[in-house]
Amino acid sequence: MKGEGNLRVISGKARGLKLNTPKNEDVRPTTDRVKESLFNIINFDIMDSNVLDLFAGTGSLGIECLSRGASKCVFVDKSKESMSIVKSNIKKARVENESITMNIDFKSAILSLSNKGEKFNIIFMDPPYYKNMFEDALSMVDQNNLLEEDGVIVVEHDTKDSFPENIGRLYKSRDKKYGKTTLTFYKMEEA
Repeated sequence: MKGEGNLRVISGKARGLKLNTPKNEDVRPTTDRVKESLFNIINFDIMDSNVLDLFAGTGSLGIECLSRGASKCVFVDKSKESMSIVKSNIKKARVENESITMNIDFKSAILSLSNKGEKFNIIFMDPPYYKNMFEDALSMVDQNNLLEEDGVIVVEHDTKDSFPENIGRLYKSRDKKYGKTTLTFYKMEEA
């Protein structure tokens, strides 16, 4: 599903900035309606947070966080075209100093970040629909201890897809449906 109209930054220091989008149909930028609702939900978690945009696509979600005061975002995408768009959007939004890009697959990225001792307050997962990557990615994030104890994982997926209540130490905290798109939120069980 393509983004509606122009993709833009909704709020913060880069508010109103139009972001570059890909020409192919493989990348589905999050629609403004879904994005606005998502950021209303996580708004209080963003300031000074470390963010991981795991299937970055255009970088829209990570850039929105940086615009709203996140301290750092790691953008991961294995597609060279997507990463080129992410880099151009990072430059356009003037958030180069707070951004790290990794043009590799999500498994290699998770292992690399874990080996560096990285932890994140917010992790976005918006992999290509129908590829069954969600559970693998969630399981690897849990096993490699990438989520801060009070952090949140946001998975954007097709409403037809269902997710387990628990994956390792992660539990489903809520679902929000927007037509064909659903956001599922995971948090870490308290030790």
